[in-house]
Amino acid sequence: MDISTQKTDEAPPPTAPPTTAEQKRAARGATRPGDRIFLGLSRGSGILLLAIMAAIAVFLTYRASLAISEDEANFLTAFEWNTSLVPPKFGIAVLAFGTVVSSIVAMVLAVPIAVAIALFLTHYAPRKLRSPISYVIDLLAAVPSIVYGLWGALILVPHMNGLFSWLDEYLGWTGIFSWDQGAPRSMLTVGILLAIMILPIITNVSREVFRQVPQMHEEAALALGATRWEVVRMSVLPFGRSGVISASMLGLGRALGETMAVATVLSPDFDIHASLLNPGGGTFAQNIASKFNEANEFGRDALIASGLVLFVITLLVNGAARAIIARRKEYSGANA
Repeated sequence: MDISTQKTDEAPPPTAPPTTAEQKRAARGATRPGDRIFLGLSRGSGILLLAIMAAIAVFLTYRASLAISEDEANFLTAFEWNTSLVPPKFGIAVLAFGTVVSSIVAMVLAVPIAVAIALFLTHYAPRKLRSPISYVIDLLAAVPSIVYGLWGALILVPHMNGLFSWLDEYLGWTGIFSWDQGAPRSMLTVGILLAIMILPIITNVSREVFRQVPQMHEEAALALGATRWEVVRMSVLPFGRSGVISASMLGLGRALGETMAVATVLSPDFDIHASLLNPGGGTFAQNIASKFNEANEFGRDALIASGLVLFVITLLVNGAARAIIARRKEYSGANA
């Protein structure tokens, strides 16, 4: 065999690793001063955020421990809130139930409608309709909570009697939708109002996610003879699933912590009602907003203890969302 041919067939020798400081910095991706400054600021911001979260958790835990140590009732299961008694008795059972139920009602109503609107704007609506509808949705996302609350108290609540009567007539046998003809300031009304409030947020994020679907995916589905709905079902929804989950969690975060709108619409009491139509109930944020100004120092510590529970619930929800997204990361836009 020819020597030149033998040399050509041999594998080239491995490249030597960088030895100089500049080459090492180039391998790490930070070669210019601006890159190094940005890298340091990014790391510092992340560390600062973790430090702030830790400080909040320590503050809430300390103040909550002062109140819970003096509580004569079971903090997790008691159905009363009397911090002015001697000894005080208070619990979060009603608040936890109301917060979770109202948020679930809001998500059940808002997520399907928001996804449908986002799909309509990105794949069905004519160009003349996209801009006006998108503009209105952006405006709704910027409306303050108190405005939603006033609208709910003056417009929504007086017009809920017809819906409540219909639900009681046809679904009252379930117990969940039975109505005793009381004022419609109930958990269902709160859930509907929260759904209206979080609808623009979920719609905007979902719309932007659906816009990022690779055009080649849709064209490939159409080339195979798929209808427009089949393109959406096979290409758009799988690609945007993680984004929709993120948008839903963002809306859920607002629903869990909403204060003034809930306080304006709900008739609070410390009892758990099986029916969503009967007035009463409460949420963490609503209870804190309504009792904080008139509470003494111990009462504020008790409210902070309830805020700690809401803080933990929010962290658990965000953690669950991150776990779901991580399991479906193959559908993310970064991997398209």
